[in-house]
Amino acid sequence: MCIKERNTSDTTCKKLLRDEGCFADLCNYAFFNGRQVIQPEELVSRENDLSTLIGKVDNPTEIKRYRDVVRKASIHGDYVIIGVEHQSTFDENMIFRMLNYDATTYINQAESKQEVYPVGSFVFYTGDKEWKSPETLKETLKSIPPEMGPYINDWRLPVIDLKTMDARKLTNRRLREVVEISQSMFTGNYERLSEDRIIETESFVMAATFTHTNIRREDLPEGDEINMCEAMDRLFQKFENQGMEKGELIGFEKGERSGIEKGKREEKQSTLKEQLKVKLGTLSSPLENQLTNTSLEKLNQLTLNIFNVTSEEDVLRIIN
Repeated sequence: MCIKERNTSDTTCKKLLRDEGCFADLCNYAFFNGRQVIQPEELVSRENDLSTLIGKVDNPTEIKRYRDVVRKASIHGDYVIIGVEHQSTFDENMIFRMLNYDATTYINQAESKQEVYPVGSFVFYTGDKEWKSPETLKETLKSIPPEMGPYINDWRLPVIDLKTMDARKLTNRRLREVVEISQSMFTGNYERLSEDRIIETESFVMAATFTHTNIRREDLPEGDEINMCEAMDRLFQKFENQGMEKGELIGFEKGERSGIEKGKREEKQSTLKEQLKVKLGTLSSPLENQLTNTSLEKLNQLTLNIFNVTSEEDVLRIIN
């Protein structure tokens, strides 16, 4: 993914989580499985510069690290600092970055000689590939002598994957719409995208940005809200007037999203074949050939269910 695309995605994430309701809802999903513990009105900061959260106002503690999104929240009267790191690409060193961010937050709080608040962090991942990073620091280390195991401090890396979120657990309209629309775009689900449903226009644009689907604000009907069915009909009419098939630009019916070249499909096929060989031991020639001819929509479904695959029959049930 090019730097420009990644920066656009980062900007969109920050814009989404600048809304107190979206931020609180995502945190409740990440930390409490959707239980509404953090309330939007209890968020007392909206800065990504930690120097505004700790240290005296007239002499803020110098902090060299910036976080994507960070807020101080009150939970039952007790303060906690919450950091959200957005990733649109897989980063195998993410757990070390997270450890650095959190440790820096604690150190600067201590050096400010004021209260030291607890820090909770997680990754909000909006990429189209599977996140493969270990969930703990110990899992990334080459080896730990058994005798030293109890004395090596660990660190967790919670990752919230946009592709696999359960939107039913979200209460904020904007966040829920962005998640549902993004998932439909990722899987090429044209029927879901064409539902007779009123959504916020900004939600549709944000989902298109996260999934790198080539839909711009000016392509959609005017207004703060749109009917998804009417919006998709308008888009397809525009493409047809330009001599394109419905799926050619957006790629919903063919299972390939707009803005992602056909090489992405081949790359996903190759990755899945390697994963299946590791998981199943071998991969028969007929199945390899069938995977080569499988649509990106089915490949995405297989990716989401890869951990449930125990045989070639399981693979065939998913892609057929």
